[in-house]
Amino acid sequence: MTLQIALLRAVNVGGSTTLSMARLRAMIEELGFQGQTLLQSGNVVLADTKLGGEELEKLLEVETAKRLGLTTDFFVRSAREWDALIKANPFTKEAKDDPGHLVAMPLKRSAKASDVKALEAAIKGRERVAARGRQLYVTYPDGIGRSKLTIAVIEKALGTRGTGRNWNTVLKLAAMAERSRRV
Repeated sequence: MTLQIALLRAVNVGGSTTLSMARLRAMIEELGFQGQTLLQSGNVVLADTKLGGEELEKLLEVETAKRLGLTTDFFVRSAREWDALIKANPFTKEAKDDPGHLVAMPLKRSAKASDVKALEAAIKGRERVAARGRQLYVTYPDGIGRSKLTIAVIEKALGTRGTGRNWNTVLKLAAMAERSRRV
């Protein structure tokens, strides 16, 4: 059984792009997948998938636009890649002490070192960033809501799209995937 974690970009955040998780689950089932959602922000653990990575991202993006009228990006990682994302976290102290202000951001492609340096130069506050493969990790010690380090700033500097999840959600998705492995 292959488990995949699929994240939708900018869904049910700030009221601009809304999507019922029941509708998302129904679409997933219509496509022949077994899926569970977590929270209202577009987090899905898919079981028994023969597709993965970019191929699954494209299928979900096309079908979500066609069936649900929503054009958005999907970011897919296998359960193994998700475990690696957790292990690669360079901000272990923040993960333990302040997980709500640590964000893991899956990216469409790996960030170039020069782009990460440009992003670091654009930081106006106490935030810190680190890139590992196709993930960016961001600490927001003063909170995310008031930070000038927005998704738009990050994507512009890195030249790729991403979607962020706080560390609590990252761990909940890992736990969901683990439970699915045991079934």
